[in-house]
Amino acid sequence: MNNRLRLGVNIDHVATIRNARGGRHPDPVKAARLAAAAGADGITAHLREDRRHISDDDIQRLAAEIELPLNLEMAATGEMLEVALRHQPHAVCIVPEKRQEVTTEGGLDVVGAQAHLEAYVGRLSQAGCRVSLFIDPERHQLIAAKSVGAPVVELHTGAFCDAEGAARERELERLREGAATCLELGLECHAGHGLSFDSVLDVAAIPNVVELNIGHFLVGEAIFGGLDSSIRRMRALMDQARTELSA
Repeated sequence: MNNRLRLGVNIDHVATIRNARGGRHPDPVKAARLAAAAGADGITAHLREDRRHISDDDIQRLAAEIELPLNLEMAATGEMLEVALRHQPHAVCIVPEKRQEVTTEGGLDVVGAQAHLEAYVGRLSQAGCRVSLFIDPERHQLIAAKSVGAPVVELHTGAFCDAEGAARERELERLREGAATCLELGLECHAGHGLSFDSVLDVAAIPNVVELNIGHFLVGEAIFGGLDSSIRRMRALMDQARTELSA
């Protein structure tokens, strides 16, 4: 078990607020610097086809100005491949993307796109990027992720975060089983989507998850108490879960 659980802070929605009015404020690069000071281990940014939040200029500045590893979330398109190869971020997380969705609605169908993803993962890996696939915690998808050459998967935690009662426990068990399958297959296991102060403890306590990526909730909480405070509290909860796990 890796006792140190990494926190990747997604700064997309700092850019969303900026874009609502235009101009330069608030600056997502400034948010990334603050996240680093507050205990983040990496910065995540999703460059969407429609550029609804993070822009190409943001990616260029983040790659040039931020010392923490940059994790670029993107769809498996030719345009996005060119962006990634140009900037060569530390990591690339391939996510599904629908033009009309408000946020990412589920995991990649790796089984249905194996040939395309195998070539895509290969190009990114050759460029020195750590490639992860954002997928639901389903065994057949995890096996497919391994077969296309991805060294890392990020388990989609949205269904767990949205569920209540017995359904929530079932979704948590799916995540635990997915993480166990990752260990079996030799995949590095990350998790993210929808995590909050109320849901992070259960996911952080899954032993072989090594990284969580959290964004929207942290930016929302920053309205009430500041981004520094929200990240430090999330970091403390993650550390608490790991301390209790190893006790």
